[in-house]
Amino acid sequence: MVTRSEGMALLVAAVDQGSLSGASRVSGISLASVSRRISALEERLGTRLLVRSTRILRLTEAGQRYYTEAKRLLAEMDELESSMQIEAAEPSGRLRVTAPTLYGRVHLQPLLAQFLVLHPNVTLDLHLIDRPVNLLEEGIDLAVLVGEQPSSSLVARRLGSIRWVLSASPDYLARHGVPASLQDLLQHDGLVYSHLATEEMWTLMEKGKPTTVRMRTRMRSNTVDGVVAAAAAGAGIVYAPAWAIAEHVAAGRLLPLLPETETPPRPVFALMTHQRLMAGKVRSLVEYLAKNLTEKSLNEL
Repeated sequence: MVTRSEGMALLVAAVDQGSLSGASRVSGISLASVSRRISALEERLGTRLLVRSTRILRLTEAGQRYYTEAKRLLAEMDELESSMQIEAAEPSGRLRVTAPTLYGRVHLQPLLAQFLVLHPNVTLDLHLIDRPVNLLEEGIDLAVLVGEQPSSSLVARRLGSIRWVLSASPDYLARHGVPASLQDLLQHDGLVYSHLATEEMWTLMEKGKPTTVRMRTRMRSNTVDGVVAAAAAGAGIVYAPAWAIAEHVAAGRLLPLLPETETPPRPVFALMTHQRLMAGKVRSLVEYLAKNLTEKSLNEL
């Protein structure tokens, strides 16, 4: 008995090759069998799909519609089977990954080095940049994003979350005083980490509600390490990820401030296109990062 997919594949092959004999050649099935199976397909559908003779082969109107959909379905079936085979195989090939600069240096690079050891057939291009990227235009396999998931056609896998904390150096606080409320922050110097050149505001919590505080900005940077270093040197108050200030807090160079004003931790996502997700090397990396990027290491002070 001819299966639906066999009859479908033979009809598509016949049209693509321009003849039943061409379908016979590429399928390895005799010409008589090809003709018989396409006839069986037409009988099952109750309509003529092909007009064929020794000289011509053309689709009927119904055949054109069937051919278009059949070709799409066969391609999807091939893609599904390929993805399953790739998943079972050892990941291989080049991976292009991007992430925020300091986050990538501190948290991703050690894990990616271990990933390369585990998968010797994978090569890696890592781009640490503090700006949004276009995955399709820039050929990126996977991007790590800190913050809210963008509304787009990208596939997102949550990897964890990051706590953000206000802090300043003991020297700065001795000179300017310790803020006791969000209103007090208005009298202090702010060190702002932002991708936006005009941003001079922080969103913090007051009585359980998000509240915007416009700082007296002394410094603005699109990389977090710059403003954290400035805070440790005594230049002002910084609002930064917990992991970015943890070493300074442990050494006494920075002191956490106003813990009651902390917003909920910001999510961390792995972003990829649907096409990239089909690749076993990308899925392997996403699973590896999801398993090894622990929120404890990102959020403790």
